[in-house]
Amino acid sequence: MLIIDSKDCESIDKALKKYKKKFEKTHTLKQLRSRQTFTKKSVVRRAQILKAVYKQEIIAGK
Repeated sequence: MLIIDSKDCESIDKALKKYKKKFEKTHTLKQLRSRQTFTKKSVVRRAQILKAVYKQEIIAGK
């Protein structure tokens, strides 16, 4: 559950902006989408390895 501390003089727009930023920062939506379907651990691990290889290639300048 996300809790936003809002001051009395603060407008609702600012409080909503804080909420959206905190919501995005906690990756809640990403987590919900990943839980909709089951993916095997081997598939997840393979994707992580491919992502790491891609990042290493970018860093190396290939």
